[in-house]
Amino acid sequence: MTAAPVKNLTLADFLHLPYVEESPAWEYVDGVLQQKPMPKTRHSMLQKRLLTAVDAATEDYTALPELRCTFGGRSTVPDVAVVVWERIPVNDLGEPEDHFTLAPDWTIEILSPDQKATRVIDNILHCLKHGCRLGWMLDPDDYAVFVFQSQRETEVFRGDRLLPMLEGIDLSLTAEQIFSWLQVKRR
Repeated sequence: MTAAPVKNLTLADFLHLPYVEESPAWEYVDGVLQQKPMPKTRHSMLQKRLLTAVDAATEDYTALPELRCTFGGRSTVPDVAVVVWERIPVNDLGEPEDHFTLAPDWTIEILSPDQKATRVIDNILHCLKHGCRLGWMLDPDDYAVFVFQSQRETEVFRGDRLLPMLEGIDLSLTAEQIFSWLQVKRR
């Protein structure tokens, strides 16, 4: 992961850099450019299963992978952004606008081994400050889900304790269930 403090680089300048949308994505936080780590197998498996589970559990929301969210002076790319359909800006053709300038309703980050938890938590807290209602940080090495909610104390979920969910998403999940998705079943 690369962090490069750049003086006099504005958010607008950052968004026009030619490599910003390269994979893995770049983020802009407090004038610092940082490239997210390239997802590994466990990360990708959890991300795929979360997207599928959330989308299957609701018609009110959509779960989007690696959606650039630019708001409140930052541009970040959550692993999964869950957004109520009505909040997605659309153009004259009824198609989504390419630039999403709101906090997601629910942000989900999957901690990578070479990623700093502090930076991930900082992005989740920024989302909550700007209207996000739920944030999860999955730690696959500890089989734990850190849960962030506005006006509530951060909690760590392990085992079979039900995780908080947004109203309108009919999904019951535990940390144990989520991390069981990492078990590869051989035929």
